[in-house]
Amino acid sequence: MVPIKRFVVAEDSMLPSLRSGDGLIAVRSRRLRRGQIRCFEHPGQPGFWLVKRVGEIRGDTFEAVSDNRSVATVDSRRFGFVPAGDSYRMVLKVPGGRDRSLR
Repeated sequence: MVPIKRFVVAEDSMLPSLRSGDGLIAVRSRRLRRGQIRCFEHPGQPGFWLVKRVGEIRGDTFEAVSDNRSVATVDSRRFGFVPAGDSYRMVLKVPGGRDRSLR
């Protein structure tokens, strides 16, 4: 697997930390810490990536939680804990344009 990946946030489940259009640079890492922001493939939909915050940690798996609970979202409440080895830890956020019409 590639040790560094670039992602673009596509929705608002992580507001106010991340907004739709923000870019992320993430590194592959198994070391978990509560509060980290992680990118990982949806456990039930290969090829569909999610960005969530690390909640509870159990061994080498973590609870993936959304910051913005006011919107309908998909996180560990639906699919359970996520393996750390298949995830990427966010190391840099590149704010996206605030004018959504330019996307």
